[in-house]
Amino acid sequence: MATVYPYTGRAITTNRIKGAGGTEPLQIGWGTGAQTTALVSDTNLGPTTVEKDVDLTTGTGTRTAGTSSQVTTDQTNDTYQVVGTRTATGAGAVTVAGLFDNATIGSGNMFMKGDFAAINLANGDSIAFTFKMKFS
Repeated sequence: MATVYPYTGRAITTNRIKGAGGTEPLQIGWGTGAQTTALVSDTNLGPTTVEKDVDLTTGTGTRTAGTSSQVTTDQTNDTYQVVGTRTATGAGAVTVAGLFDNATIGSGNMFMKGDFAAINLANGDSIAFTFKMKFS
């Protein structure tokens, strides 16, 4: 699995540290389609994947809110973690997931993303995601 901390995610981090605003990146999105190399310049789950709603046949709708915490990987509280579960209401093969600072698909800023081998879902199937960003 490839994971990337894109420029948009870095901007979220520095804005929140500086107190310049910004919303915590808790919104979990997923997508379908062929994978390409994840780049730090990516601003969405693409370019060849398409972000989808829980109904995997549509690209409009909302992301799923996760729950954040600070966890310890090597040093106390060195890792930001978001966990959440998305349940499909339509069939499809999920190949990518990411965290965003906005609930609406197609808007907001991507904090991080990861791609993986296709997970084929039927109506009612779910994926439990755990996103971790370790600061070292």
